[in-house]
Amino acid sequence: MAKKLVIVESPTKMKSIGNYLGNEYIVSSSKGHIRDLSTKGKFGLGVDVDNHFKPDYKTIKGKKSVITELKKEAEKADKVILATDPDREGEAISWHLYDALGLSDDKYSRVTFNEITPSVIKEAFKHERKIDKNLVNSQETRRILDRIIGFRLSKLIKSKTAGSSAGRVQSVALKLIVDREREINAFNKEEYWTITADFNDFKADLFQYKHKDIKIKNECEANEILEKLSKAFELESIDKKLKNKASKAPYITSSLQQDASNKLNMSASKTMMTAQKLYEGIDLENETVGLITYMRTDSIRLSNDFVKETYNFIEGKYGKEYTGTVKVSKNKDNVQDAHEAIRPTSIKRTPESVKPYLSNDEFKLYRLIYYRALASLMAPAKIEGTTVILNNNDYQFKATGQIIVFDGYLKVYKDYESTKDSILPPFDTYKSKIIVSNDIVKEQHFTEPPARYTEASLIKALKVSGIGRPSTYATIVSNIKKRGYVVLDKKKFVPTEVGIEVTDRLQECFSNLINVEYTANMENELDLVADGKEVWYEVLEDFYKDFEPAVEDALEKLPKKEVKETGEMCPECGHPLVIRKGRYGEFTACSNFPKCKYIKQEPKEENIICDCPNCEEGKIVEKRSRKGKVFYGCNNYPKCKTAYWDKPTGEKCPECGSMLTCKNDKIKCSSCDYKK
Repeated sequence: MAKKLVIVESPTKMKSIGNYLGNEYIVSSSKGHIRDLSTKGKFGLGVDVDNHFKPDYKTIKGKKSVITELKKEAEKADKVILATDPDREGEAISWHLYDALGLSDDKYSRVTFNEITPSVIKEAFKHERKIDKNLVNSQETRRILDRIIGFRLSKLIKSKTAGSSAGRVQSVALKLIVDREREINAFNKEEYWTITADFNDFKADLFQYKHKDIKIKNECEANEILEKLSKAFELESIDKKLKNKASKAPYITSSLQQDASNKLNMSASKTMMTAQKLYEGIDLENETVGLITYMRTDSIRLSNDFVKETYNFIEGKYGKEYTGTVKVSKNKDNVQDAHEAIRPTSIKRTPESVKPYLSNDEFKLYRLIYYRALASLMAPAKIEGTTVILNNNDYQFKATGQIIVFDGYLKVYKDYESTKDSILPPFDTYKSKIIVSNDIVKEQHFTEPPARYTEASLIKALKVSGIGRPSTYATIVSNIKKRGYVVLDKKKFVPTEVGIEVTDRLQECFSNLINVEYTANMENELDLVADGKEVWYEVLEDFYKDFEPAVEDALEKLPKKEVKETGEMCPECGHPLVIRKGRYGEFTACSNFPKCKYIKQEPKEENIICDCPNCEEGKIVEKRSRKGKVFYGCNNYPKCKTAYWDKPTGEKCPECGSMLTCKNDKIKCSSCDYKK
């Protein structure tokens, strides 16, 4: 009997969704993207720049068999349902599947869902639709833009600098880091002093003279003030205010990555990989279910069902006074509201209840997401703040304290937010208005330069500037590290010489393109394409007519990078040998390239483990397979084909005489069952 074929991106989702749908459905996976731009045509861009940027697509390596299998399944099915991720990228993947599988309009539909739970999946399949071509156009325009800028600027950078690549958003992120480093280098620190009065159970800081703010610039000024002070202070005023401290909104992609970095010490890429697992489905005791909603979002919206369920949970567990209000976005510009904030799929699945089924990282991230969403719907904490002003010869000192009167959302969120009682003495019960200090001390300080970007603060800066999208933050950060443009020092980004050089060359010729404003404006244009208010190829044409002439001008204008000579001459043509940078690092080659293609073969350093037990000449050395897996083999290959997957110890087995090997600190024989 013919069935309905559901195609998702991830094999993990197949299992989860397959459990929820009936026998009339077959669930398969595309295993991610199936096609990408080819490298044909002008500059290898994979688009016809003279024909409205018509793209030329090729099957991604290894996906031919996936497409063939999906075609067979589609032919047998009476309907194909495309259920890729609920964002622009997912919409584009659905379109590529539709096109590559040759589906007809009457035989396919598109469904999206924000969470992988039985009720949501079943509801989603009641609302089938067709592919939104505007969303596809927006995503493909982004891909073509990134391809054009990446290919053309990378060629420029490779020929003019020691760098290896440039990118539409990557280069702007790098510029932020380089600009910040220059701010730090140009910063002139200024000296200032503070004066603090120390009492038995509190401290007060000097902040005014005759009720006007005061700055103490040097030790001489500090000493002059100290000479005018006595240890007796007059209690001038006590001000008590009850303030509400509201919880934060539930997580969006950027805020989750920032908090995971700051609170859990997780990189952006690790955060997204872990969140992906939580979203796609976890095997619990009696079910396989997604624990969180879709993790690529910039909306703080929560579904009415989740809000209602959570209010009931809060009221039942903590009391009605702990229920709060739903957070509303203050800035709707540049926000795609296609799906919700990142939240647990059910507030009843507490982190503690699912902990046995999660890895350590999964548990920590789920706990962070769970309590953030829960806290966002709880009442504000009520905090009584007290400010006390003390007078000493017309110099005013201030002491502050606070008491948490009602904990509100802090009942569940105190592990992630440091708000503690700081209790001052009951001044209003003192009989005398004179309070005597134990000591009055001065202290020297210096102003600090702006802080270098951490991974979290860089992502925040990109988000605030409207650069990139939820799915791109982790990749941007990963790229600038991978290219050697930055290094991490105490978890903070420091640009390398290469990173600074790349930024400077780009700014010489493309300051109008590689900047925050232009990149943010381009994101707005892509949004207009997604809304059907801009024609996708017209956006590309407007961009390209100014961009390509600027590239040609830069290729001609900028000097070529200096090549480092080795002092040796080419044995084939007599020209100097130089150091060049290739895909796998530096190598020595002839400076007369491409006329002479001589490359000096450097002797490889071998990591010798022990003598080969099977031949008299060879040594067992560390090697790598074609797929990069480490193994150990004889360097006398192919004469001797001795090889081991586990590391040889050089010792012989006492039972059979074969080589003993070691794996995970456990030693065993490579031939028999002997274990040491």
